[in-house]
Amino acid sequence: MKRIPGSLRQKMDSRLQNAAMRQLSTPNNLIDFSSNDYIGFAKSVRIFNSAHQLLNDRNLQVNGATGSRLISGNYPLYEETENHIACFHHSEAALLFNSGYDANVGFFSCVPQKGDFIIYDELCHASIRDGIQLSHAKSYKFSHNDYEDLQRLIERFKTENATIYIATESVFSMDGDAPELEKLAAIAHKSDCYLVVDEAHALGVFGDQGEGLIQQLQLQDSVFARIITFGKGLGCHGAAILGSAELNAYLVNFARSFIYTTGLPPHSIATVLTAYQHLETEKDALQNLRSNIVFFNQQKKLLGIQPLFVRSKSAIQSAIIPGNEKVKHIASQLQQNGFDVKAILSPTVPQGQERLRFCVHSYNTETEILEVLTLLSRLLF
Repeated sequence: MKRIPGSLRQKMDSRLQNAAMRQLSTPNNLIDFSSNDYIGFAKSVRIFNSAHQLLNDRNLQVNGATGSRLISGNYPLYEETENHIACFHHSEAALLFNSGYDANVGFFSCVPQKGDFIIYDELCHASIRDGIQLSHAKSYKFSHNDYEDLQRLIERFKTENATIYIATESVFSMDGDAPELEKLAAIAHKSDCYLVVDEAHALGVFGDQGEGLIQQLQLQDSVFARIITFGKGLGCHGAAILGSAELNAYLVNFARSFIYTTGLPPHSIATVLTAYQHLETEKDALQNLRSNIVFFNQQKKLLGIQPLFVRSKSAIQSAIIPGNEKVKHIASQLQQNGFDVKAILSPTVPQGQERLRFCVHSYNTETEILEVLTLLSRLLF
């Protein structure tokens, strides 16, 4: 077998020297404080069985075709699911993609045009940044949640013929914090910009039925496009872009990550639809999650470790512990004591911003939360 080129080997060696080498890990039986399955839908036997029953009712286990949706993969369940999602999110239309990464890359690579500008929060997800790199528009980042910096850039690039897109997330995936979305919407409206919001970590967490933070704040009519991902709160595969019917038609024609890929199989679509139906009925999971987030925040304050954490009211709670070796050691100690807490290392986050990333779930108990935070405080002090 031919070895990899020397330049690639050097990059791997650098990762090893910096204790930053990524490795795949197998599932474990530890208490879950690491997965994005915020309300337990990935573990739900009811959703699994309901999705299978839906397939049987539609006879799709036999008749579901594979292929691009523009060729053979656009079976009726797709349209039913997209209509349900659009109605649930108070949107004119919804278009399904195979993943949140595909949705962001598809949107940002084809919607902003040459001569346009994309102004994005510096902490936006890699999928947004990768899509921006494929775009013919010029792009500039603004300091995290710094609206004066954003307005400065808008004023710099606003011309009669320029279209400006503002990109952000409603819940940032590493810090768990949220922007002032009402202020952002007001800025976009005043400056005639197009606001695009990734809601990957808000779906299933915020809103009366887990609709997301945009709808909780009643801002859906102020946002040009929402990208929602099902692999977090809904515990299944896929994503969707919410927006106008015109935007939907444009994406079908020009989003390459939609056009040139095999559509999701019937079982995945049935699971998405079933998960949405369960969001409307399983209020206990949503309430348990919110109660656990409040309890987590209360306990870290009582234990005196709140200053380590990024301020967050979401399911993501990050404790900044600089240094790859140090944060890996503490994560290892937590895991040896039965808690699945992951260390996030540089270069995934900037050097000096390494952290323990806790994900809070509806199925975590208050005892588990108290025990893991108490252990953390002992390891740190």
